[in-house]
Amino acid sequence: VQSKKVRILDDTASDSARILSSSIVSGTTPANSLWFGLDAGQESDEENRWLDEQCRQIFDNIHGSNFDSVAYECAVDMVCAGWFVMYRKWIDSDKAYHFEQWPISQCYISSSTQGGMVDTIYREVEMTVEQIVSEYGIDKVSDKIAAAYRDEKLDDKFRIVHAIYPRQVRVVNGLMANNMPFASCHVEVDSKQLLRESGFHKFPCIVPRWMLVPGSPYATGPMANALGSIRTINDIKALELANLDLATAGMWIAEDDGVLNPRAVKIGPRKVIVANSVDSMKSLTPSTDFNIVFTAEERLQAAIRKALLADQLQPQDGPAMTATEVHVRVQLIRQLLGPIYGRLQAEYLQPLVDGCFDSAYRAGVLGQAPESLQNRVFTVKYLGPLARAQRLEDVTAMDRFETTLMSEAQADPTVLDLYDFEEAAKQRGKFLGVPQSLIRSDNDVARLRDARKNAQQQQQQQAAGQQLQQSLG
Repeated sequence: VQSKKVRILDDTASDSARILSSSIVSGTTPANSLWFGLDAGQESDEENRWLDEQCRQIFDNIHGSNFDSVAYECAVDMVCAGWFVMYRKWIDSDKAYHFEQWPISQCYISSSTQGGMVDTIYREVEMTVEQIVSEYGIDKVSDKIAAAYRDEKLDDKFRIVHAIYPRQVRVVNGLMANNMPFASCHVEVDSKQLLRESGFHKFPCIVPRWMLVPGSPYATGPMANALGSIRTINDIKALELANLDLATAGMWIAEDDGVLNPRAVKIGPRKVIVANSVDSMKSLTPSTDFNIVFTAEERLQAAIRKALLADQLQPQDGPAMTATEVHVRVQLIRQLLGPIYGRLQAEYLQPLVDGCFDSAYRAGVLGQAPESLQNRVFTVKYLGPLARAQRLEDVTAMDRFETTLMSEAQADPTVLDLYDFEEAAKQRGKFLGVPQSLIRSDNDVARLRDARKNAQQQQQQQAAGQQLQQSLG
């Protein structure tokens, strides 16, 4: 049965989805600034610097790969469908990451815990005989595929399922792959033959979701909230094009009077129509009111942009905004994307950074961590634009309080004793995402102050010596 193809006549939804997808990528994983850090709790200056250096190295490796293009395509999937699948792997030969976007139509997802994060995935793909033999080897495939390969039917296709799931029971004294926490099995569907079995230390697929469907591991995206308006405006566009054709070409009435044959008349430039009378054929005036159509379109387009947040996320036309307007706009964007950002942190950024750090550390790329960090629990801290926007309230509060203190200090200087300006500067640097390498350690600050104090004492001694010489002279 041939499926009915729907003509897309209005691009408001696709344009809005592109804007929201770009905003998600630029707000969570921007390529131009470090968007994550590692926190082990109460780190020393040496530990902080090591963690900061490793984060920057991982950041460079991530964005030096194909991550940016894959992340945008995955964000489009999330906006439209509510979830996506990003596959992460480490290539030992290149010492680099490689990311793949798995089409969600090929994937079945589940969780081993009720309502938990996705840790089970089955992906069904069609591969040619040549691809299967090249990937798994002629000795691993079924007899049917081997026969097709020998008969040079290399373009014949077979279904392969790649299953990744947590192992409940591991093999004792077995292969290393069978002892890994996550199993990876490639199975030929028709023959049910196991083509390859391996494993992963971390779940290699990142599957964040926008809004969960109750009782299901799947989710819906913001596009679902705009489906009614999208379908309606598509129907209105179809009627508009039909009426536009009438308004352009016109609508005619003709009389079959024996001379004029309406069924054979062709209207167009440089055409001669033979008729018994000029009244045998007349033009009818269409009763279309395009103003009503345009008004309905604008209302529906505004509703679509609002549902997909494009009316607030895209740059506004007009004069440059003041600092207050910028602050209000940042607050609004934070409120709009704040709820979903919490889920993105847990299901997208945390597994991404954790998996990338684990792969690089196991490969020896990051070197040996300081002994004080051994057996410590690491947590990921987020420094991206959305994370900074969420902490902007703290920075604003600090700025306002310091301004108030400086004003009150003109009347009573002792009020400045209430506030630790040095600690405030450190916290502001963290909130704004200032690189740790630019912040001097406590020891460096102490040495700098001691050197400045010694220099001042020497200057005072030299000045006192000069005064003494002048008095004796």
